[in-house]
Amino acid sequence: MASADLRKELECSVCLNIYTNPVTLRCGHNFCRDCIGRVLDTQERSGGYSCPECREEFQDRPALRRNITLRNIVDNFLSQPDQKSEFFCTYCIHTPVPAVKSCLLCDASLCDNHLRVHSKSPEHVLCDPTTSLENRKCSVHKELLKYYCTDDSSCICVSCSLAGEHRGHQVETLDEAFEMKKKKLRNVLQKLMNEREETEKRVQSLQGRRRKVQGKAEDETERVTVLFIDLRRRLEDLEKRILSEIAGQAQRVSLSLSDMIQQLKIKKEELSRKMGDIEELCNMMDPLTVLQESDTGDLCDTEGGDDEDRERHDRLLYDGGDLDVAGISHTLHTGLSDIMSGVSGVTDILLDVSTAGNHLQISDYSKMASLSSHQHRPETPERFQCNQVISSQRFSSGRHYWEVDVGGSVYCRVGMCYPSIDRRGGQSLIGNNKKSWGLEIKYNQYFMIQDEKTIHVPTNVSSNRVRIELNYEAGQISFYDLCDPIRHLHTFTTTFTEPLHAGLWIGRGSFIRISGGTKCEIWPKTSQGRDSGW
Repeated sequence: MASADLRKELECSVCLNIYTNPVTLRCGHNFCRDCIGRVLDTQERSGGYSCPECREEFQDRPALRRNITLRNIVDNFLSQPDQKSEFFCTYCIHTPVPAVKSCLLCDASLCDNHLRVHSKSPEHVLCDPTTSLENRKCSVHKELLKYYCTDDSSCICVSCSLAGEHRGHQVETLDEAFEMKKKKLRNVLQKLMNEREETEKRVQSLQGRRRKVQGKAEDETERVTVLFIDLRRRLEDLEKRILSEIAGQAQRVSLSLSDMIQQLKIKKEELSRKMGDIEELCNMMDPLTVLQESDTGDLCDTEGGDDEDRERHDRLLYDGGDLDVAGISHTLHTGLSDIMSGVSGVTDILLDVSTAGNHLQISDYSKMASLSSHQHRPETPERFQCNQVISSQRFSSGRHYWEVDVGGSVYCRVGMCYPSIDRRGGQSLIGNNKKSWGLEIKYNQYFMIQDEKTIHVPTNVSSNRVRIELNYEAGQISFYDLCDPIRHLHTFTTTFTEPLHAGLWIGRGSFIRISGGTKCEIWPKTSQGRDSGW
């Protein structure tokens, strides 16, 4: 059965016949040139190409490469008599010899030698080798099946047509019926191919939808994860701030109470001393000695400072000697309200690429800025010449804040500015003019900058995060070091005359990424960053 296995390997998967002029696609599958050409013509109308075998997709119409090796195998297979059939000659009884033809009249298969001496008369009909010769004869008249009855859809012999049960029926020759049947089968095959292609399109569209849903689910998962990370961080910050306030109030009250207790103990000891002196005088029997005691007036004076001590005692005991629970609750509720407003109503800060300097690369959906080579963006009045960019959002009312991570940063500035800030020259940097307010992080030091006036904050950078808070109506921009406990760095107070944008400038040793909400993060510089001047 090796020949049958080889024949199966040499069949085209489109026409199911042995390859004719075989060609190969990029995926490695082989087809008849005409077969794959018709398939690709059909796919061209649908706007895409794919292999009928493995369904690998091709962006352009794939080139057809002649498979000379496969063609030689096919030619060799067809040229070998023993490869054409597994049937043997009926007359070679001593040694099996492959048959090349079968005679329907003789009901025998013939090898080349016996075929030469076989009768050439017309009634001896020869066909390809077969062992099922009986299937080619009428079961009633034992004659060859030469016609096809269209009324009964069956193959018949001459006797069936002239005198048998098919007499008077519409008949065709086998060749005519064969061609008609093949034509119908080709039409059915074409319909099936079209239906298969339509089904494949539906599969691909559903797969595309599934990929889109999966991508959206991943995006939503990332967004919600970032949101809850941010919520937990804000809640932790609020918790630290509230606990720090409680501890601070408790310490201040405790110090006041301790001081008052110490003073009262001293007064108690003084009173005890006076009582002892008076008792000693009262026990004396000599009137002259008692009357001549020089400091008896001081001993009898017990009211000096007592009203003041009692007033301070009452104030500490009833008025000032307790925690400001109402103030703590207000801070807590305000902090929670700010967090919830950040979740429900705050727009993400996005970097406005149209304002970014040409040595800044803006990426990650307009949330990341890093130093890079020249970006060749068009020069416009809105674009900074320095390594600076501002947010696309502006704030003209309300309270807002954003946070930056300054861990590992060497030189950078963050803050807020008016949209009318200069875009050219050194005066365009945040803090170098009257239209911006900034915090500069430089070599592990904090500097507050406004209108080129610098205030050094006498503390080193002690945490990785800084918060910038805006209270527009109050005219305040505050900066906080988010260490434990949170430390206030500085507050600028003015009257705002324009909307405000969040802004940042990148110097040596950092790049900046916005993390979401009204927050921004500065991360350590990577190998892709470089200092390009400003």
